[in-house]
Amino acid sequence: MGAQTDTKLLRDAEKQAAARAAVQLVESGSVVGLGSGSTATFAIQFLAERVHGGLKIVGIPTSQNTKHLAEQLGIPLTTLEENPNIDVDIDGADEIDPHLNLIKGGGGALLREKVIASASRRFIVVAESVKLVSHLGKFPLPVEVIPFAEPLIRRRIEALGAQVSLRKYAYGNPYVTDGGHNLLDCNLGEISNPPALNANRKELPGVFDHV
Repeated sequence: MGAQTDTKLLRDAEKQAAARAAVQLVESGSVVGLGSGSTATFAIQFLAERVHGGLKIVGIPTSQNTKHLAEQLGIPLTTLEENPNIDVDIDGADEIDPHLNLIKGGGGALLREKVIASASRRFIVVAESVKLVSHLGKFPLPVEVIPFAEPLIRRRIEALGAQVSLRKYAYGNPYVTDGGHNLLDCNLGEISNPPALNANRKELPGVFDHV
């Protein structure tokens, strides 16, 4: 228990340090993408502290959980319709390779996270040191799919040599994203060419997104 507690405390300290550093880069008047996940949660908390201190920003959340947290902390929110150009997006990652390729989506907000990132002038990734890897692939690659196509897409990805599982809630029902989609967690082994993998998976009809 002691070693596990120490490890968690160390990881939390790294997350907080990364989040606090990222938040210091946010300038007054900015439209800010608010990411999802544990490290992004720290960033939102620190951003709220700056807002209460006089920082003038509006945020666009990447998930319903993030939206609720930002509202509770008093961060003004907006939408992509009102502000299609985002100044800075702060979000986490599940794995980061030396070329800054990422695996994201472990928290289930993959598609919205990528939409916000694509609309952002600056994208800041916050993560603890354990997320830095020599090659992507130890963490399962999340693939967001429409429920209707899920069985077909799962078989097609399995045919490429991957081990694929449908993400489920603890009580057994399929996990459903904020957009109403399912998530397939794909164990692909070492990912040697992330850009090529990204292009190939997007050719499967019914796939919404992945990283």
